[in-house]
Amino acid sequence: MTEQSFLEQRLDASTWPIAVGDIVVLLLLLFAGTLQHHSLESVQADPLIYVTAAGPFVLAWLVCAPLVGAYSPGGGSAPNSSIPLAIRSWIPAAILGLVVRVLADFGGADPIFAAVMLVGGAVVLSIWRFLYFLVR
Repeated sequence: MTEQSFLEQRLDASTWPIAVGDIVVLLLLLFAGTLQHHSLESVQADPLIYVTAAGPFVLAWLVCAPLVGAYSPGGGSAPNSSIPLAIRSWIPAAILGLVVRVLADFGGADPIFAAVMLVGGAVVLSIWRFLYFLVR
């Protein structure tokens, strides 16, 4: 019997629909947030507005989610394991995204913005995963 690497234990190919959905709902949340501060016309004229807003958080999610186990075998088996794994993955991802955002000078990390990102991301990921298991 061969030993699995750390990442092999954290990634299960059957969770790919959840992973795609996670990215989509995060992108939608970040797009809605971008539209709170910029008009659609300005985002269409300068897509970097959205890229710099969403990029740090999506990249942080892509790093943190596999490490925490959001796509592990247990992460795709039932909502009672999948939703807490998403929340536990989102917390460090949101914090890392905020840090990257500040260090890259893409914007500040106002405490209210940080709270909105932490709570908003956890809520949309939870709702998405709940709906996924409801219709699966």
